[in-house]
Amino acid sequence: MNENVRIITDSGCDISAEVEEQYKELLVILPFEIAINGKSYTDRKDLDINDFYRILKENDEIPKHSQITALRFEEKYRELYAEGVREIIVDVINAAGSQTYSSAVMAKEAVRTDCPDLKIYTIDSQTYTLGYGYPITEACRKLQEGQTVASVVAYLEDWAKHIEAFIIGFDLRHMKKSGRITAAASFLGELMGLKPIITLFAEKTEVVKKARGEKAAIEAAVEHITSRMTPETPWQVITTTRPEQEKEFIEKMTKRVGYGPSMIEPCGVVVSCNAGPDMIGVLVRGAERN
Repeated sequence: MNENVRIITDSGCDISAEVEEQYKELLVILPFEIAINGKSYTDRKDLDINDFYRILKENDEIPKHSQITALRFEEKYRELYAEGVREIIVDVINAAGSQTYSSAVMAKEAVRTDCPDLKIYTIDSQTYTLGYGYPITEACRKLQEGQTVASVVAYLEDWAKHIEAFIIGFDLRHMKKSGRITAAASFLGELMGLKPIITLFAEKTEVVKKARGEKAAIEAAVEHITSRMTPETPWQVITTTRPEQEKEFIEKMTKRVGYGPSMIEPCGVVVSCNAGPDMIGVLVRGAERN
């Protein structure tokens, strides 16, 4: 493994603390700051996710997360450079939903003169949560196995072109309040007991299926998601507060594709701020987007 390489991401990736520890020699996760009821918290440090779900359910106010600033990226670049790092891969949350990617690029330009031999590769994941968290863990594994930085960057860029993210929405009240998932705001079927399957990538959110009732929604989600998914590629699941539905979905999806998810993690604070505590998230590799 090249000891002069690091991967930087943000806490929206939902990589577990255990996996972060496993790759601690390679991986740097910059935390978002979260504001709740006038108080500020640091993601992955101050907030237990189950407590956060409870806050989302009990409060009308929508928690907000700040962007990771260019200054924070610049400080981290300079710190790693001083430690002898000469190549940094930065793969962060969807640029369409956050200024974090732009901050990473700005900081890259800011250190160019003082760190002339530092190579920084910035990647817009075009997605959320394990949609970039999973490939980042694979990138760490590849680097540990001795693969080149160029090949790992190509792998992450390719993943960003193919990732498809889906939400199975069981209760859209939080999504509508947050206003960040526009497909939820335009969905009109709740009074009829309809549950939507929403797709998210880059700037687009869209209701792609709807079904009456939770069991029907799970069936519809499995049917639609597998139709979009490239066969024999890994898929990931993010969970919230719906253990019975999560178990049912994973069992049905596993039966349909023939193998289980490569990662299952709770939906973290950043995505929960916008998507809420009553949904299942599914990430798959699909066809390449333009």
